[in-house]
Amino acid sequence: MSAILDKQPAPALPAPRRRRRRVSAGRLLSLAVLTVAAVLVVAPLVWALSTSLRTPATSFDQPPKWFPTDPIWSNYTAVFDKVPLATFFLNSAIVTGLIVAGQLITSTMSGYAFAMVRFRGSKPLFWVILATMMVPVQTTIIPVFLIIKYLGLTDSRMALILPAVGGAFGTFLMRQYFLQMPRELGEAARVDGASHFQVFARIYAPMARAPMATLAVLTFSAYWNEFFRPLIFLQTTDKFTLPLGLVSLQGSNGTGSVSIVLAGVIIALIPSVLIFLAAQRYFVEGIVAGSFR
Repeated sequence: MSAILDKQPAPALPAPRRRRRRVSAGRLLSLAVLTVAAVLVVAPLVWALSTSLRTPATSFDQPPKWFPTDPIWSNYTAVFDKVPLATFFLNSAIVTGLIVAGQLITSTMSGYAFAMVRFRGSKPLFWVILATMMVPVQTTIIPVFLIIKYLGLTDSRMALILPAVGGAFGTFLMRQYFLQMPRELGEAARVDGASHFQVFARIYAPMARAPMATLAVLTFSAYWNEFFRPLIFLQTTDKFTLPLGLVSLQGSNGTGSVSIVLAGVIIALIPSVLIFLAAQRYFVEGIVAGSFR
């Protein structure tokens, strides 16, 4: 009897049912909001690119034409003919590059100090530094200008570089990242006789590439497009940065070609876009890592 039961086929298992993914109303709403926000951000850029390839007479046609039928590429060559764009690019590259390097050094070291080094008054000092983020640059521009004038640095690139070498946001970002790192690594190195700087340079700094890339991208974007401080500190055309130099494309009383002006704006956007694309993976990782704790 047992042999007969053993030969009977086992009952077939029912086929697994495919689960249908249900999209909740909240998810649909969030997607709709993000789509609208993306359109609002991208639409002005598309319009600027389209207008830079048209004649000034057709720039403000109603309804607006998003894609020019006969693109005029000579608007871009006209930018180089009207202003010393290469000089403006070089000035912006020097100023922005040195500011980015300075902020990476100072913010990474100060963030490590506030996160890993115990010293008296660290928390109150950190909150004071963080409070400076709420002070707009317009309120401090007069005392900064007086200091720059006293140092004899007016109408020079150093007038833009020195006041921007340190930053509260960079210190906050790096501190938040270092707080997530295990202290045991540094303590073990300290037991072996390493100094705080050696622990920072050899252990923690190499592990902080993601937030450093994030800080570099944000700092580059902010100071590459800066207009207010160069307008205050610079007077010589040969020392103008790119945003300040592009203003001369407007001509006297704004009589310049809007197509040529927007062509210059598109050219100025290229470095920021390339740097963001190159560091996109580290940028997202650094933003996510710094949002916890």
